[in-house]
Amino acid sequence: MFKRFKEDIDSFIKRDPAAKSRLEVILCYPGLHALMFYRVAHALWVRDWRLMGRFLSHFAKIVSGVEIHPGATVGRRFFIDHGTGVVIGETAEVGDDVTLYQGVTLGGTSLEEGKRHPTLEDGVIVGSGAQVLGPHVIGAGARIGANAVVLEDVPPGVTMVGIPAKMVMGRSKKQDSEFCAYGTPDGMKDPVVRTIEGLRDEINALKNRVQELEGETPQDNVESEQKLDVVSGGR
Repeated sequence: MFKRFKEDIDSFIKRDPAAKSRLEVILCYPGLHALMFYRVAHALWVRDWRLMGRFLSHFAKIVSGVEIHPGATVGRRFFIDHGTGVVIGETAEVGDDVTLYQGVTLGGTSLEEGKRHPTLEDGVIVGSGAQVLGPHVIGAGARIGANAVVLEDVPPGVTMVGIPAKMVMGRSKKQDSEFCAYGTPDGMKDPVVRTIEGLRDEINALKNRVQELEGETPQDNVESEQKLDVVSGGR
């Protein structure tokens, strides 16, 4: 248990340059506090001490501002930065080395029993305010941009932004090797700008095609008149 606790602390230091010491992380990071309470609450939950697990989870939400249902499954080196407003549902599954920022929701869209919350595979990063809704699988190493709303499965290693979220960047060697804060690669164009530029390119292509057709029309008319003259002369 203490080895796992040290591992969690080290993951906070590794992924947050503002963290200067383990003591600072222990005292000042609500994401770590929520994770500590979750570990105990989950142990109670799987041993059928479910009311106690829920109560401890509720207390952790009051203290840290993070709500992790004790029935959720959370892997190793889980990092919740800033923490406030994070919600993780009962059947959510979170792999190793996953990062969530403030305001993230791993929510369900069904009232039926069974799997209804998302699965985040290893190394996923979810930016602030993003929502992943439903029993969808977010592939290993994927990035979910800030305020995105994910309503479908996400392939491994891609970047998703927007409402609803769409893929804007595939896997790259640089992305695999570097940590991507807030799930948005540095220097990536605004998706709205990318869309406008795409529409502009299509309009320009259509204009060029129209000009080509208009340029062909006079020649076509000349050829048609010549054909008519030949027919008339033959008569």
